[in-house]
Amino acid sequence: MKKQRSTLSMFDKALVVRAFKDAARKLDPRTLYKNPVMFVVEIGSAFTTLLFLHALATAAGEASPWFILAVSLWLWFTVLFGNFAEAMAEGRGKAQADTLRRARADVPARRLAEPRRDAPVEEVLSALLRRGDLVLVAAGDLIPGDGEVIDGIASVDESAITGESAPVIRESGGDRTAVTGGTRVLSDWIIVRITADPGETFLDRMIAMVEGAKRQKTPNEIALSILLAALTIVFLLATVTLLAYSTYAVGAAGSGTPVTMTVLVALLVCLIPTTIGGLLSAIGIAGMDRMVQANVLATSGRAVEAAGDVDVLLLDKTGTITLGNREAVALIPAKGVKERALADAAQLASLADETPEGRSIVVLAKKKFGLRGRDLRSLSASFVPFSAHTRMSGVDVDGKQIRKGAADAIDRFVGEHGGVVPSEVQEIVAELCRGGATPLLVAQGKQVLGVVHLKDIVKGGIKDRFAQMRRLGIRTVMITGDNPLTASAIAAEAGVDDFLAEATPERKLALIRQYQQEGHLVAMTGDGTNDAPALAQADVAVAMNSGTQAAKEAGNMVDLDSNPTKLLDIVAIGKQMLMTRGALTTFSISNDVSKYFAIIPAAFATTYPELGSLNVMGLHSPQTAVLSAVIFNALIIVGLIPLALRGIKAIDLLLRWMAV
Repeated sequence: MKKQRSTLSMFDKALVVRAFKDAARKLDPRTLYKNPVMFVVEIGSAFTTLLFLHALATAAGEASPWFILAVSLWLWFTVLFGNFAEAMAEGRGKAQADTLRRARADVPARRLAEPRRDAPVEEVLSALLRRGDLVLVAAGDLIPGDGEVIDGIASVDESAITGESAPVIRESGGDRTAVTGGTRVLSDWIIVRITADPGETFLDRMIAMVEGAKRQKTPNEIALSILLAALTIVFLLATVTLLAYSTYAVGAAGSGTPVTMTVLVALLVCLIPTTIGGLLSAIGIAGMDRMVQANVLATSGRAVEAAGDVDVLLLDKTGTITLGNREAVALIPAKGVKERALADAAQLASLADETPEGRSIVVLAKKKFGLRGRDLRSLSASFVPFSAHTRMSGVDVDGKQIRKGAADAIDRFVGEHGGVVPSEVQEIVAELCRGGATPLLVAQGKQVLGVVHLKDIVKGGIKDRFAQMRRLGIRTVMITGDNPLTASAIAAEAGVDDFLAEATPERKLALIRQYQQEGHLVAMTGDGTNDAPALAQADVAVAMNSGTQAAKEAGNMVDLDSNPTKLLDIVAIGKQMLMTRGALTTFSISNDVSKYFAIIPAAFATTYPELGSLNVMGLHSPQTAVLSAVIFNALIIVGLIPLALRGIKAIDLLLRWMAV
């Protein structure tokens, strides 16, 4: 499918202009103090500006006014460029938020007094809807707010949210009940119970997240910020002592001149980690921005960061690894029964079965034998609907009782009519169970006609994706309520490393806690209400957008494409963010050390002329050395902005290498 959402170019003109304006606004000390490194640079910039004005006014400054001005301007540029990096990252999110705002509209809604289609209707605007309200949405209408379908079935266009052009089915019951405000119903009708008040909808949360307005620093970011602040304080104390030391050295030697305040400020700015200090926020914001570009809404930066270290992935089977519904793939007649007779009976018994499995049996009989709908009214047919209690469906027609259902249910039905399930049919049932399939029996009175072979359909290409995860060191575990035999067969076909059969919400939760106690970082994908407790416990919880509202609220990420293997991309983005931050931190510190050896000899050349022999770059004056270091210190931030926003490509190389 083609995505409708476009990706912004790295230096879009409108984006750059907007970022420069935001960068200038961020010069406000009340905003900048949150970044200790750049706040110190701003103080130094203001101080050297005062030194320039003093030197210009008195003609008795500590150095040439124009040298002081040059240093001051480049220090201001350093602060501005640091703000520009963060503003660029935020600007990309704001541009995407503007696109999302256009998808949000105050639309008319038909509020129902009771949960039925023919109930009294009140026309209201969507802004007046509150949690718990019931609305009727028909073909062509926009869904007025986030909610869950409690009645009806409809085809819904979610392209404004997911970027996918193909419509999706939303219906009451099961795990496909959640709908999003701003999407459009294409066919049929649904009754929706609103689950979010105005300002708390999925679109509102998504807009806030991509704008970065609610982005909190991750633990690693906080730790790195503390480290940068500590380094800044250390270098600040060291620089202050250098002034006293230089003055003492000149007095003791009786020659030379002490180091100037301008040079000391320049030295401080060049030594503190300004590069990573200016880019740190941009890296975090850009990581979440890349998640949005991958059609994943991360509700916290902590989750993006944790994704880079995930080593265990738990996946719900139904709707995640498989397509969600078992389908009839074959009809196996009992001895002495023709296959067409079995198909005819199976179809008749399934006409009152509204489950996806029942509908698939009707479709299989049509495709394989051309059996179409028949006029059963003239035969006075009496249908027996499928129920979870009886686990059967069927029809009484023309004096015959035809039933289709689970093996044990049909066994009881046949026994009540004085019959038994033939041994060869029992062997077929056992063989299908060993292969991970689900067998259904079809009977007419006391005679068993045969077996319907139901199979879980594993999503295409998922085995290759799991193989990639294994090469990345991620253990995949399938969770299912099926029996161990069925679970084992599906696990083998899908290519997962392990499985948990007959899983309950309590067992899922216990398994996640067990892995976490063993020191693993656990991710889970799911879409059902029964997945919500486990999603809330997992370190990285990816809820499918097609799933229930409870699952989406429990997760810290929502996959808008509802693709369970999207976690591979999520892990790649998380690793990319961690590696980008690590690479830029290493570069920043090594860069600061190299500037130390370049600027210290130049700064103290007037105090100790012998240090001129360390001028390995051949700069003709200490002022040149200091100014060149300050200029480089400012420009390197600009040069690294694309790397901070796009991320390093090492993860792509790693994936290719592991694929070999």
